[in-house]
Amino acid sequence: MDLFSQLEEKNKQIPLAAILRPKTLEEFLGQTNVIAPDSPIYNLLKAKRMFSFILYGPPGCGKTTLARIIANAHGAHFIELSAVTSGVKDVKEAIVEAKEFLRSGKITILFIDEIHRYSKTQQDALLPHIENGTIHLIGSTTENPSFQIINALLSRCQIVMLNAIDDESIRIIIEKGYGYLKENYPNPKLEINDSAKETILALSNGDARFALNAVENSYFASGKGNKVDKELVENLLQKSTARYGVDQHYDCASAYQKSLRGSDPDAAIYYLAKMLAGGEDPRFIARRLIICASEDVGNADFRALLIAEAALKVCETIGMPECRIALAQATEFVARAKKSNAAICAVDAALADINNGKDFPPPLHLRDAHYKDAKKYGFGVGYKYSHDCPDEYQQFLPDELLGKKYF
Repeated sequence: MDLFSQLEEKNKQIPLAAILRPKTLEEFLGQTNVIAPDSPIYNLLKAKRMFSFILYGPPGCGKTTLARIIANAHGAHFIELSAVTSGVKDVKEAIVEAKEFLRSGKITILFIDEIHRYSKTQQDALLPHIENGTIHLIGSTTENPSFQIINALLSRCQIVMLNAIDDESIRIIIEKGYGYLKENYPNPKLEINDSAKETILALSNGDARFALNAVENSYFASGKGNKVDKELVENLLQKSTARYGVDQHYDCASAYQKSLRGSDPDAAIYYLAKMLAGGEDPRFIARRLIICASEDVGNADFRALLIAEAALKVCETIGMPECRIALAQATEFVARAKKSNAAICAVDAALADINNGKDFPPPLHLRDAHYKDAKKYGFGVGYKYSHDCPDEYQQFLPDELLGKKYF
């Protein structure tokens, strides 16, 4: 290590969340659905049977920590990359490094944080090395892997779903954080109220990293008052204690869309505000608006779809806090608009027919005739340009579906 690196290490202030990061499965809190004794994943890890997998869960639920614990348990060489700052070149360098460790009998775990940010090409680069056992991949993502990870990679990895950490575990983590700080940075005069701990719990929404950062910052932010309470925590974090976790994300989105469908603008605006106050991505809300404008309003008032699309554009180009106004405007319009679900009913009925075996080709006269031998097969023969003969009957549905009404 050179002089500059030594100085960097000396002057680093390691965050409390890093200091208290669990080292063993037994210390790892809040994921009993995955690592409870005798659970399938727990047994695989205890048996030292390594496999590649994707950890899917919200921020601060322990994805990186669990990856490191697994690497330690297997005595594996651990390489950590971030998909935000790395690419194919870094993956290639990791493979070279992994091969060197294989020669000495040591497996390599390649951990890629935010793996959903890798492009298809970057994800493809991992495949042969997972396949031949050069590396064992652990990816972490906050996004649904089914939509963000290529199928070829999904087929080679086990998906492990992690939950937001439960309240009781967050309480233990908060107490542990304050306990460490009291021991290492003693301040006998400092009073830490239970209200502060409960406020951090409420604001953390199952995010252990957030909770420990709040513990650390509040401990040193008390000043001359020598008191850590609810008011200090809320002022420090500039947030109220309105609860908005993973469950609220889905529940409020569902209530919002159902209020729009039910033509209740007051309920819809309340759930809009609740989502925004909870830090919801405004683009997610706008997408819900677009779905409702198409599914529930449809052509009863085609303007709803245009206004919802405009709201999404505002969210993308301007962002918060100003885009809340466009969202409110679109929310009111969609909620008050006349409703028709004819479009979704029609397309779903047609899809049901096709999926149930009524998958018929178009009549010959409607088929593509823009190539040399088309007429030889009868394709395009007899088709009438509708603008030239608007009053003449012409068959468009397949013979087997004549008279079928989807609308």
